Amino acid sequence: MPEHHPDISVVVATRDRPGLLERAVTSILQQDYPGRIECIVVYDHVDVRELNVTAGPDRSLKLINNTHRQGLPGGRNSGVDAATGELLAFCDDDDIWLPAKLSRQVKRLADPAIGAVSCGLRLRGPGIDKERVLDRELVTHEDFLADRVMEVHSSTMLVRRSTWKAAGEVDEGIPGGYSEDYEWLLRVSAHTPVAFVREPLVIVDWHGGSFYFGRWATIVEAQRYLIRKHPDLADNRAGLARLRGQIAFALASGNRRREAVRELAAVVRLNPREKRVLVTVPVILRLMTGEWLLRMAQKRGKGI
Repeated sequence: MPEHHPDISVVVATRDRPGLLERAVTSILQQDYPGRIECIVVYDHVDVRELNVTAGPDRSLKLINNTHRQGLPGGRNSGVDAATGELLAFCDDDDIWLPAKLSRQVKRLADPAIGAVSCGLRLRGPGIDKERVLDRELVTHEDFLADRVMEVHSSTMLVRRSTWKAAGEVDEGIPGGYSEDYEWLLRVSAHTPVAFVREPLVIVDWHGGSFYFGRWATIVEAQRYLIRKHPDLADNRAGLARLRGQIAFALASGNRRREAVRELAAVVRLNPREKRVLVTVPVILRLMTGEWLLRMAQKRGKGI
């Protein structure tokens, strides 16, 4: 029996970064996967621009507008609306796929019990070139409750269409779109474990900044929204302490120190060893700023 190569649709949401976008799209269209690949570029409420890329045999390129709410979640949902593939994948417009990414991942989906698969990545940017590969080949819902599992990056994900339908689309209501990928992974992993290919097959452009840099109020609102939407987060004290530690840090960084102290007290009760306690206290005491600490963490390829 010939090997089955399901059609794959890849969604790239973008706004106004044509040079980086063409690099990302080229890496998708040049995959060594023998099946059909459809790349859908979704422009987020800006004019659609033609791209200087070549789509070879069994490769196609669609350029569409975001017809959902403005922002990354709406862009991804618009892309899936237009997708025809049996499998769905996502790539940020500044990231790069290595040629074997899809081939390696589709092999893991030969197991009918697996509905989603991720892979390792390489952080690359000024002053950093670092691989991030998990030490295991399966990530469960319990793993995601305990930790964000940063190696399972949105640009690494490949899912069955049936998994997308079961989990639901990306939440467009989360404040500022912050943590939208983690929120979606909580829903995905409630339906299927996420397989992990232990190779760095995606290059993540790590520029030491973020759209959310300094948007402390948005971070507070989004993380509280996440906790309310997923009550099972309370089943893991360390995981809940991590999220509330992020809230405490954002409150302190946004000069809401009294609220930060109350939040930090709750964090300590949940998990006295939560590492964000150590970085939040000096911000509350005005010994350091949240911006400076976050920049230092990002230089090492980490967040707070």
